[in-house]
Amino acid sequence: MTPPKGRGGRRAGDRQQRQRGSGQQPGRPPGVGNTRRSQPTRTKPEPQRPVVDVHDPDGVRLQKLLAAAGVGSRRVCEDLIAQGRVEVDGQTVTELGVRIRPTQVVHVDGERVQLDESRVYLAFNKPLNVVTSMSDELGRVDIGDYVGARKERLFHVGRLDADTEGLLLLTNDGDLAHRLQHPRYGVLKTYLAQIPGPVPRDLGRRLREGVELEDGPVSVDSFRVVDSQPGKALVEVVLHEGRKHIVRRMLDAVGHPVISLVRTEVGPVRLGDTKPGKWRALTAAEVAALYKAAGL
Repeated sequence: MTPPKGRGGRRAGDRQQRQRGSGQQPGRPPGVGNTRRSQPTRTKPEPQRPVVDVHDPDGVRLQKLLAAAGVGSRRVCEDLIAQGRVEVDGQTVTELGVRIRPTQVVHVDGERVQLDESRVYLAFNKPLNVVTSMSDELGRVDIGDYVGARKERLFHVGRLDADTEGLLLLTNDGDLAHRLQHPRYGVLKTYLAQIPGPVPRDLGRRLREGVELEDGPVSVDSFRVVDSQPGKALVEVVLHEGRKHIVRRMLDAVGHPVISLVRTEVGPVRLGDTKPGKWRALTAAEVAALYKAAGL
């Protein structure tokens, strides 16, 4: 029998039609008894960093060590800790009573802070005809003749030829020294070289593309002409290579042998106005920048 086509019949028929079109069974609330059910998306939980207790009851209060390292006043350092901006050995520390050893690894706002007062970081301006050695077997003038009075056992970061002057970093931090001189970590060194001129326009491009040497190719990270005079030019060479005589061999390979060579920068540290044969202690900011450049 055909159902009446009244107002109620039309509404019921329309409702049943919508239910059939949506896959919902008549007379059941949405989501109940439907043949198709959406499966919840399962997300793999992220691995949590294991919590390490960095507190050492025999250590020194963290805010005191930070203040002694030049981060700020004791009150400022306490605020940094309370705001969760200080990490010790990879763990965020927010309690003011935490004590640590100065040898633990501390970062403030992501930058390494060296708390160990036994660590030494020096910028030395190596003069010409000085051998990069702390004690030369042949009795030549070496770095030890300038810093040998210090009680620490210092390492030189990389080397400079006897006929090359300029910035040489000295430290007793072996891990940092290793990273700064290893080409894998890409710490840049900047040199000023005087070469015969004129300098061709495409010389920078050729050096950036790479030059083939007897022990493999080498390329600069940047190159620019600083000054040009008749017959000679002063150029800036930046690279992260550390092979022996690399700047001299590279420029000689492109037909511009080095007349004089000075290293002016290692990573974020600049030679500045330090006189030849003199050294200065790096600032806390320079040490932090070196750690950052070395990925520590």
